[in-house]
Parts: sequence; C-alpha cells; structure tokens
Amino acid sequence: MTPSSTSTSFDQAALSSGRLANTGNGPFLVPVDIGHATHTALVDPDTAFWALVKKDRLASTLTSPAFLSAYREKSGQFRQEMDGLRFGLTPSAVYFNPTERCNLNCAYCYIPASLRRDGRHMDQAEIERALTILKDHFAATLPAGRKPRIVFHGAEPLLNRAALFPAIAKFHEDFSFGVQTNATLLDAEAVAFLREHGVSVGISLDGATAKVADRTRTTWGGTGVYGQVMKAFDLLAGYPAFSVISTVTTANMRTLPKLVEFLHDKGVSTCLLNAVRCTLPGAREVKPADADMARHFLAALKRADELRAATGRKLVVANFANILLAILAPTARRLMCDISPCGGGRAFFALAPDGGLFPCSEFIGLPEFLGGNLFDGGIAPALASPAFAKVTGRKVEDIEPCRRCAIRHFCGSPCPAEAHEMRGGMDKPGAFCGFYEEQTRHALRLIADGRERDFLWDGWDDGVDTVFEVRMS
Repeated sequence: MTPSSTSTSFDQAALSSGRLANTGNGPFLVPVDIGHATHTALVDPDTAFWALVKKDRLASTLTSPAFLSAYREKSGQFRQEMDGLRFGLTPSAVYFNPTERCNLNCAYCYIPASLRRDGRHMDQAEIERALTILKDHFAATLPAGRKPRIVFHGAEPLLNRAALFPAIAKFHEDFSFGVQTNATLLDAEAVAFLREHGVSVGISLDGATAKVADRTRTTWGGTGVYGQVMKAFDLLAGYPAFSVISTVTTANMRTLPKLVEFLHDKGVSTCLLNAVRCTLPGAREVKPADADMARHFLAALKRADELRAATGRKLVVANFANILLAILAPTARRLMCDISPCGGGRAFFALAPDGGLFPCSEFIGLPEFLGGNLFDGGIAPALASPAFAKVTGRKVEDIEPCRRCAIRHFCGSPCPAEAHEMRGGMDKPGAFCGFYEEQTRHALRLIADGRERDFLWDGWDDGVDTVFEVRMS
C-alpha cells in the first residue's frame, strides 16, 4: 500500500527528532551483555561507538531522542576516524630480520625449522644498505621529525650481533631501534651497548620457573634456557625500555598469575601475555581452548591488579591494555593486530635477510606472501603488490561470522596468517574468537566500574580529547 502524505510526514518528523532507531537510517545499536551487575553495553558495530547503560534504563535509552540525536550528530566523525585508522595508515615501522637462524627450537615458532637451523645471516654491509634504503623511504613518507621504528626480530637477531651492532651505532639517530630476543646471548657488553644507544629490549619468557619456561622453549638439543634468561633479567634491571613477551600455551596458561608475580617482583613495567599464534602446525598442538585461555588470562590480570593495589606499582599487560584502548580511544591503540585490516602491510612490514618484503614476520616462510625485494625493486612496489593486498584487504566485514559481531572493531578477527594457514583462507576467523570476546567484556566491566586506568599506562590519555559524552538522568 502506498503510504499517505500524512504518514510520510510523520515518519520524517520522527526520524529528524531521533525517535526512530535501527530502521536503516538511524544508528544500529546492539545491546551486549558484559556480565556486569548493573550495566550493559550498547555498541554500534560499524563505528565502534559504545555506551554503558544501566540495565533498567536500556529501553528508555534506546528510544531517547536526546541520546539518539546526539549520537547521530557525531556518528559521521566516528566513522571517519575508524576508516582512517583502518584504511589510511602509512607504514612507520619495520620488523627487520638480520638472520634466519635461531639457537632455539621453540615448540610454537612460526618460522620454519629449516630456516632457523640452516638459514643465512646478513652481513654488515647488507644491513647498512637496507637501513639506508629504509631511511630514504621513510624520509619521503613520514612527517618531518617523526622517527621510523625498526625492531630487530627473528629468528634470533643477536646471533648476528657482530654485524648488527655496528649498524645500530651508525644509524641510531635516524631510527627508534628495538631488539626482540630470546635473551640467551645477552651478556654485560651487549646490554651496555643497547642501553647506551637507547635500544628497547624485549625478551621472551614463558614461565616463572625453569620447570614451566623450559617446556616449550629449548635448544635444538632439548636443553632449557631459563637460567640464561635469568642472567639477562639481572643485567636489564632498572632499564626503562625493557619488556617481556610471554607466549601462552597449554604448557603455561595455568601459571600466568605466578608469572605476573615474578615479573612484578623483577620490576618489569610492561609485558605481553600473547595467545600462541597458530600459523604452523606445531603451535596448534599447544593451543589452549578459548574458555581456558580466558579464565587463566583474567586470573593473571586480577593478580596484576592486586599487586598494583599493594605496592602502588603497575605491571601493564599490554595486549589487554590495547583492548581497553580499542574501546576508549581507538586511534590511541599501540598494537595493530587487534583491528581489521591488521597492521601488516599498513602500519608496518617485515624484512627477511635476503631482502624479501612481507606484510608481517608471521608470513616469512610463506612464499605467496612475498611482495618484493628491498634490494631489487624497492618498498613501494611491495606495498602495492597482490601479496600484500591479501593482508591489507582482509576486512572483518567479509568474514563469517565476524561481519555480524557487535565487537568486530575491538577484535579484528586476528591473525590473518593463522586464519590462512589454520582455517584455510583469509575470509576465515582467527584462532581465539571467544578469548577476544571475554577480554572485551572484562574491559567494559572495568570501564563501568571506573577502573580502566588501573590497567593502562600512566599518561595514556595525554593528547586524547573527549569528542562525545552524554549523561542520562
């Protein structure tokens, strides 16, 4: 039946006053049960807008002209900011692999064993040539005065220390350098050099005791390295640019609270408790179930909070802090794995020892994701290559069931490498959907209780402006 002019006029008036919602013209706000005693969340999946609403006010909020009109006025800005974060970034960091080799054979490593055992080192001239090319590239693509970040990654970069350290000394004014290492080769001389040149140091440790840490991280001969890592802890004590990465598997997940206690006692201020990436089959053998991962991870967060309350000193679990930032201030997030498209090929890219360019280190060893060569063709063609486009074009809206998920922009369905290898395609979800869901619920509960700052870096909101705030009476 053709509507009368009267009914059409009524509909337009209702729409302009903000009384209609979820018609296709109004905001599409999805209620999300966060497991809180008094509050639930409203989320616009398209813009990542959220609001916390008292449960007994949910219906009135959803039909409130003041709330809906205020949100509609800002929704375009929210969408523009999210689109800029997702599609408008320029790479500013490189995961630089100066060697293919590693002296460890960790159970979950994403780099093929053949490369780690028999791969090549870059010589000093190659490293310096690569840094020169990168310096010139970033000078042309980044704002003046902004230093690009180079993280020497691996495999184990300190196996190639003799070539690497002179290059760092030569270029340390041009880049913000970091080293991610298994710590077995960190002696007093190496730590002194890294401190002198302001190089951030991330070391890998999966347990507070040798019994746990050595279950998955061993030499090729099967010997644990916990004792060597402890020596590195002592050498790095008090260094502000020191952090720890722990890979969470079935072998250590139950001990995460103890690990948090250990790191806090050692004065570590930032750690990552990363769910194991399931790119290669070995990692899948030690993959925790989502519910188990969430339970033990949240227990570790609770223990970190108890230690903060008791001592006044924080241990920030950075991957959870990033989820909080994805909610509170999406453009302020520090890690780019938990968004779609992810940061691979957009915020950063990876350099293999032969000059090969990949969207991320997770893809090294997967030839179809080789975008080009730094020494032969350069960076720009690689960034525009079909190999990179497979990653930079992976949108959560194209993934089932993620495209229907209310929290899709707080998670991003990571990781594309494990989705491709474990699930069979870029249009598949990542390995830990349920775990991300529980992290998001927990983050929203903390925000509802006004406790988000206890889990974030001090000063996280410096330069962050509030662009939307409505208080319902």
